[in-house]
Amino acid sequence: MLIEKAKAGDEQAFRLLVERYKNALFKAIYPILRHEKDAEDATQEVFLKIYYALPQYNSQGLKTWMTRIAINHAIDSKRKKQRQQETVYEPEELTLHSASRDQVIVPLLQKEQRELVKSRLEEMPSNYRDVIQAYYISEKSYKQIAEELEVEVKTVETKLYRARSWMKKHWREDDF
Repeated sequence: MLIEKAKAGDEQAFRLLVERYKNALFKAIYPILRHEKDAEDATQEVFLKIYYALPQYNSQGLKTWMTRIAINHAIDSKRKKQRQQETVYEPEELTLHSASRDQVIVPLLQKEQRELVKSRLEEMPSNYRDVIQAYYISEKSYKQIAEELEVEVKTVETKLYRARSWMKKHWREDDF
C-alpha cells in the first residue's frame, strides 16, 4: 500500500501521494485563501506538514485526514495574513493621533456650519433668527439665551425646535 511505503520513508511513494492529492487539497484551500498563488504555496506547505505527520496517521480516511490538515493550515495562513495587515498603534499613539485629528477637523466643521447658517439667516422669520444666531453662531447656552431674551429656558428650547423644523422644511439638507 502506498501510504505504508510513504510512512516507512519511501520518497517515491510520497511523491505519488502528492501527485494523487495535490488538486484535491488545492481545491480545499483555494476557497479559504481566495488567491491562486497563496493557495499554491499553502498546498506545498501542507504536504510538508503531512510528511512530518505521517507517523501519527492511523490508516483511517487518508483524504479526509489530509484535507483537515489543509483546511486548518489555510485558516491559520489567512489569520496570519490578516494580522500582518492590521496597523498596530500603541495606546498613547492612538490617543495622540485621534486627538490631533479631532482638534483640526471638528472646529473646521463647526466653523463651516456657522458660516452656512449665517449666510441663510436673513431668510428666516425674525422670531427664530434670534435664537439660531445666539445658539449656533454665538454658541451660547439655553440658559444664557433665556436670560438675554428675558424668557424661560423651555421657551428657548421650543423656539430652537421650531426654528430647526422651519429650516428642514424650507432649506435643503445641504444648506445647514
